[in-house]
Amino acid sequence: MSANASPSGHQPTAMYDSAFLKACRREPVPHTPVWFMRQAGRSLPEYLKVREGIPMLESCMRPELVTEITLQPVRRHHVDAAIYFSDIVVPLKAIGIDLDIKPGVGPVVEHPIRSRADLAQLRDLTPEDVSYVTEAIKLLTAELGGTPLIGFAGAPFTLASYLVEGGPSRTYENAKAMMYGDPELWADLLDRLAEITAAFLRVQIEAGASAVQLFDSWAGALAPADYRRSVLPASAKVFDAVAGYGVPRIHFGVGTGELLGLMGEAGADVVGVDWRVPLDEAARRVGPGKALQGNLDPTVLFAGPEAVRTKTREVLDSAADLEGHVFNLGHGVLPSTDPDALARLVEYVHEQTAR
Repeated sequence: MSANASPSGHQPTAMYDSAFLKACRREPVPHTPVWFMRQAGRSLPEYLKVREGIPMLESCMRPELVTEITLQPVRRHHVDAAIYFSDIVVPLKAIGIDLDIKPGVGPVVEHPIRSRADLAQLRDLTPEDVSYVTEAIKLLTAELGGTPLIGFAGAPFTLASYLVEGGPSRTYENAKAMMYGDPELWADLLDRLAEITAAFLRVQIEAGASAVQLFDSWAGALAPADYRRSVLPASAKVFDAVAGYGVPRIHFGVGTGELLGLMGEAGADVVGVDWRVPLDEAARRVGPGKALQGNLDPTVLFAGPEAVRTKTREVLDSAADLEGHVFNLGHGVLPSTDPDALARLVEYVHEQTAR
């Protein structure tokens, strides 16, 4: 079943008829919906308080804590959707990969994958591996009422980049060396990661997530031909694996202006756009039949209320002719962002787009 089609025998509900899900389905909305990547996190003092002394990965495995953190921006900012609080490496940790998230660095993998023998580290993910996710989402959906919950996962290329490099990278020399030099090993690695990622998304959807977003954070490092040949098949496998649930599927990457059409081709219903490409131009690149998400530069929020309103108006004007538009930043909320600036932004978008 298409994510753009009503389920058979559907009865209208507050959730199904929410502005966010309507926009994802490219249906008329009462106002442009708003949510922010990384809205549940480092910019909120209440988040810093509840996370104090708790390592990142541990915090992702405590259902009550995940529930509280996920709800915080909904309470404070009145956003139109919640995003499940987790990290893209959680499913890798759950299947036994020796990794940790080091403050100020990011995910660090103890034994990087550099050979075919190393693929043995990647076993299948089962629902039992992430039972805390199921528990947290059930708690969340009970609290959220008619506000949709977005589940998410890291895309195969981005996960592979961490696994092959052993941590964050600016150049991806090891990952690209494998992609170019041993394409069969690379394809097998991404295919296995696609299966793990799809299983992780299925757990979230079956627990009650109303939409899912695939983060291919580092795909912007690729040329279009390399993306099409070496990455798109694995991302498409993930999207195809969850297509039958009928929930909107969002695809986002940073610096992916040259890849927008291909990212849409991979199977997303909504294509996320960073701040480098205006939404009207992004729509031309993506083509018809897709909603778009984005795309205010996160740094604009440091420029003062008048500048925020001006730049937000530019985004809304650029999106005026889109079939479906979900307002978001062009990347995640920066840690030092004033939470009140986010709340004012939500209010402004709602006011300006009320129909």
